[in-house]
Amino acid sequence: MTAIRGAAAITGAASGIGRALAIELAHRGCDLALADRDEAGLKSLAAEIGAQRKISVHRVDVGEPDDIAQFAAEALAAHPALNIVINNAGVALMGTFEEIDQAQMDWLFDINFWGVVHGTRAFLPHLKARPEAHIVNISSIFGIIAPPGQSAYAAAKFAVRGFSESVRHELAVAGSPVRLSVVHPGGVATSIARSSRTGVGVTDNARRAQAIDRFESAARTTPKDAALRIIRGIERNEPRILIGNDARFMDILQRFRPGTYWAPLQRRLEKMTKGKSSGTQ
Repeated sequence: MTAIRGAAAITGAASGIGRALAIELAHRGCDLALADRDEAGLKSLAAEIGAQRKISVHRVDVGEPDDIAQFAAEALAAHPALNIVINNAGVALMGTFEEIDQAQMDWLFDINFWGVVHGTRAFLPHLKARPEAHIVNISSIFGIIAPPGQSAYAAAKFAVRGFSESVRHELAVAGSPVRLSVVHPGGVATSIARSSRTGVGVTDNARRAQAIDRFESAARTTPKDAALRIIRGIERNEPRILIGNDARFMDILQRFRPGTYWAPLQRRLEKMTKGKSSGTQ
């Protein structure tokens, strides 16, 4: 088992799962290097945690490799015992493949995929020198299934999954003390849908509002519960961490129907959304 101790570096720490992870890890004795583009959010988080832990805050755009390299250097200088890295930052993009342009797809990949790759690369040499260390890369249930309207997001999250599994196997073959978990959250009640960008070819403005409503109706896991599940996965050295009953169901469904899961899944999702909006469970 991996002990929760030392210090943790978390990207996308100002809100959502990243913020909840920072709070829960601090409660367990971790010092923190917190990264996000939202400096005000980072300062608010640091103030909420208070003086109980040593905290450094870093304005970082994970879509910029130089920002990540600087973050790693500053985080390791501030926290020499750092032994947990959580590549959590992510963005969303609404639209079919034909409705998003290449620049938008590149933007999403720079953050959701290359941010994970550069974050792993920047910290890995240090982590390999620690007696015990853990990398957590956040994918998505859309790294296991691929719904329509999510071609860019699903492609990036599938890439995070493949990259993470391969690196984990490489570390195991080498006998490295570094463990690596890839996380597949289902619907978590964060602001990612409301903060999403819209494809340049989307002309129906009502679709965005409808998509946000559907997401928020289906997102039944709180950020705190997601964070607790991730921490339990770290402690148990779980290679894959599924978050939420919805994620577990979708994972099982695609295993049994790998090429035809979407039709039955769409019917179930519509039923769940209608049930919640009408107040039934």
